[in-house]
Amino acid sequence: MTIDYAMLLTDHHKAAVILPDQTISYAQLLTAIAGLADAITGNPGRVLIFSENRLEWIAAFYAAWMKRCTVVPVDYLSTQDELEYIARDCQPEVIFCSAKCKDTVNQVLAQLDDSPQLLIFEELDQHLPAPPETIEVPDPDHTALLIYTSGTTGAPKGVMLSFTNILVNIDAVTKGIPIYNREERVLMLLPLHHIFPLLGTMVAPLYIGATIALCPTLQSEDIVQTLQKNRITVLIGVPRLYKLISTAIMGRIQSNKIAALMYKLADKVQSQSLSKLLFGSVHKKFGGHLKFLVCGGAALDPAIGQQFTTLGFEVLEGYGMTEAAPMITFTRPGKLKIGSAGTNLPGTEIAIRDGEILAKGKNIMQGYWKNPEATAEVLEDGWLHTGDVGHLDDQGRLFITGRKKEILVLSSGKNINPVLLEDKLETMSQAITEVGIFLKNDILQAIIRPNLAMIREKGITDIEGYFRNQVLDQFNQSVSPAYKIMQFTLVDDELPRTRLSKLKRFLLPQMAQQKSQKKKSTKQPKDKEYTILKQYIESLTAHPIHPDDHLEIDLALDSLDKISLLVFIKNTFGLEIAESELMQHQTPAGLSAYVKENKERISVEVFNWEQIIKEKVDLPLPRTWATTVLLKNLSKALLSLYFSIRTEGREHLPDTPCIIAPNHQSFFDGLFVASSLSNTLMKKTYFYAKEKHLRNNWVRKFADRHNVIVMDIQSDVKASIQKTAALLKSGKNIMIFPEGTRTKDGGLGDFKKTFAILSKELNVPVVPVTINGAFAALPSGSIMPKPFSKISVNFQQPIYPEKHTYESLKEQVYKKIQSCLHHSK
Repeated sequence: MTIDYAMLLTDHHKAAVILPDQTISYAQLLTAIAGLADAITGNPGRVLIFSENRLEWIAAFYAAWMKRCTVVPVDYLSTQDELEYIARDCQPEVIFCSAKCKDTVNQVLAQLDDSPQLLIFEELDQHLPAPPETIEVPDPDHTALLIYTSGTTGAPKGVMLSFTNILVNIDAVTKGIPIYNREERVLMLLPLHHIFPLLGTMVAPLYIGATIALCPTLQSEDIVQTLQKNRITVLIGVPRLYKLISTAIMGRIQSNKIAALMYKLADKVQSQSLSKLLFGSVHKKFGGHLKFLVCGGAALDPAIGQQFTTLGFEVLEGYGMTEAAPMITFTRPGKLKIGSAGTNLPGTEIAIRDGEILAKGKNIMQGYWKNPEATAEVLEDGWLHTGDVGHLDDQGRLFITGRKKEILVLSSGKNINPVLLEDKLETMSQAITEVGIFLKNDILQAIIRPNLAMIREKGITDIEGYFRNQVLDQFNQSVSPAYKIMQFTLVDDELPRTRLSKLKRFLLPQMAQQKSQKKKSTKQPKDKEYTILKQYIESLTAHPIHPDDHLEIDLALDSLDKISLLVFIKNTFGLEIAESELMQHQTPAGLSAYVKENKERISVEVFNWEQIIKEKVDLPLPRTWATTVLLKNLSKALLSLYFSIRTEGREHLPDTPCIIAPNHQSFFDGLFVASSLSNTLMKKTYFYAKEKHLRNNWVRKFADRHNVIVMDIQSDVKASIQKTAALLKSGKNIMIFPEGTRTKDGGLGDFKKTFAILSKELNVPVVPVTINGAFAALPSGSIMPKPFSKISVNFQQPIYPEKHTYESLKEQVYKKIQSCLHHSK
């Protein structure tokens, strides 16, 4: 392979960098580079760049190369300690930074013995000298970059990369694997301190004469706008970016029956041209010109790769590491194999020894900065020991199966790949946002960040119990004993990752320990606001709370508890917080700090549900069309043909308004109860339904005209309760499922207290209803019910609320339904 060592950058007489508010030509870029090069005094050896992505970052980088310096790019989100560690280790003579990063740099400089030249972008003179015609390679063996590893296993090490190392990679993607040419338009999105985006979104495109479009932030709106506005052809990202995009796209597709059918067709046919036709709107959303989705930094979930392929995108996955500058393998266009990271880079050899991936070639680093021992550990006879585990197929395609240092070894000698278990867990349950698995005390443990939005939507309040009894129990039943997860910790914080989303697994045990020790060690604030809120929240949860408890994960506040809390805050502090805004203040400490800053007064009042239920409100109530009874009778006829239904106890339904409270076994339960009612009762009986089941506009309008109250547990629980109360006060009946969601095993789940509050405050009886057989006919997860299944609907004696509390009424209804429930599944 012949490499051009003559130049790094020249004037291609076109746009080089597109910013949100201006376009910079190659000539203008070279002028800016020359200006920053002139600002560098003397002949320094190393130039450190500490800034967010911006035009000046690019100019400073090439200015350092123009001055024959080694560039040390550092993550601008690094802490003072992290930056100080790198500065002490590499001793730069010059530091470029932005005004945003100036304070951190000054704090570090105050701790150093030497005094580097500090150049702040916003404070430099607008000196515009004559630009150079080209920026040339000073010496192929000169150390061009000193990049510090992100520290997934400990302290970072400085990786020394020569111009040869870099140019081998650039030559591969411009000649050997033609990803880049002069006509490409590349999105600059990821932070440039990492070698993958540094070469992929800056050095390689500018080397060949392509155009870069700099995305101002990582916000989805900015990404989409930059893609559309600049006709981007190459998108370079990491697996988590593509997972977020895929989740959003697939969520919309699955919610639309026609789109879901189109996706199934595209998945079966696997024709890119057909997929682009079927999903033209998706491609248009991304600008309509994307040729390649390039993924690196970590392994892409094969399911995500398959989804993008089915949608008509070409996914190119690579494998590499900073020590290989960065690529070792790459997928050739048109030769995608889902799950594979492609074949070896031109000029690079790959070997598998004892399962570990080894690489050799001109792209392999010079070594670790001032660390010959660490260098000797990974470089042997020119072979780079990657620490990754994988295999090659008969066509030379690489499949990565794990990280050698991350393989968990049990005392029995069993090797566990945690990444495979994490992928399996995330695939099995949408309730998991992310999970990390580690080994402690010779047992597998997990840290789980729940998908709280989905959990709220499902009405789950005992989050810990849900994960223990549903998610992990199901997972453990599907794996062999060695792979079972025996302990878990729920957190609301993101798991520790590098900027390219690699999991810092070595920090997970510490994170779990901090979570468990927090409640023992946290001091209680002395603020009056906190003390008042603490006492009230403890009255809701019936156990002590700590300042950093999460209102949902740790304290299990349900939707009604949240309403109680919000009304208490309004009455006590004169501060009105919307239901949808409450979880922006997720802990008692955070909530009390917000209350302290925004309160109007302090006047402690006892909370009273009567105040909410009897409050005069002007809310639109659902209507009863004549078709309501017609549809009920039609449903009764169809259900009678398909099932064997027996109804008992209808005579127990009172003539006065009542709450009908059945157990919840299947999607048909509402119809089973409704079809058992007389036409007269049907007209005056209304049904409580979750908003997630009625999201289509026409379905919602239909429900609104056929006795259905829509409850959005994310935002308007209070309004839905007030609507229900208004209907009961007007002489109507209400049917509410106390469990809130369908049973997972045929038994009774925990009861919510909504029905008990309404019954007690309005003095209306509750009629317990036991449905049997529906779970066996249509278990959770099944699609078609079993025909001719025996279904029974048993209306029991009404329970009157006079002598009950909310809790005792809830328990009495639970016992009544339980007493008639058949336990066979």
